[in-house]
Amino acid sequence: MGEIDDAIERADREAFTRQPPKTLKGQINYLMKQMKTAKAVAAELGITADSVNRYRRGARKNPPKAVAAKIDAAVRRRWQPQVRKRRRKQAATTRGVTVETRARFGYTAPIGTTDDGRFRRLTVHLPPTYAQRLFDAREGGASDQQMREIIAEGFKEVYFQDSGGRAMGLSDVALNDIDYLDLDF
Repeated sequence: MGEIDDAIERADREAFTRQPPKTLKGQINYLMKQMKTAKAVAAELGITADSVNRYRRGARKNPPKAVAAKIDAAVRRRWQPQVRKRRRKQAATTRGVTVETRARFGYTAPIGTTDDGRFRRLTVHLPPTYAQRLFDAREGGASDQQMREIIAEGFKEVYFQDSGGRAMGLSDVALNDIDYLDLDF
């Protein structure tokens, strides 16, 4: 997973209406309900089906930290899919997405102007069309670089060109060296 994918996942988690199970037994039972078999849960977590059954029964209560982190991540990835879907649909149709980042922006500009990339801290609200493109790209298995290009294009239109009000000669914007990136939708 890349930085953009992680940011979308974090934004999804903010939409939860209830918290996911916190106990090991509750988490394993939730995964069993979602995936149907101990073998499928074990394959997802990289452990044996016997270990899954021991965690479920309560015979083992303290998994290694790496396994506990995998269990928690697997539960959070599957938690409240309808809430996530509804929130993404709202972002893609009416609300759009807000991107907050500190990154190096480079761009191609006309001769005689500066096009040196530099770090900027920006918070920009992108229209719903960019949110839809971003979600479609993620669902389609796009790389982190492809999702960066979508966000960079949105920054070009909304921030640098002020929706057609300035810098019309600006042709390409590149989003590089991301220090941090957060999304809100």
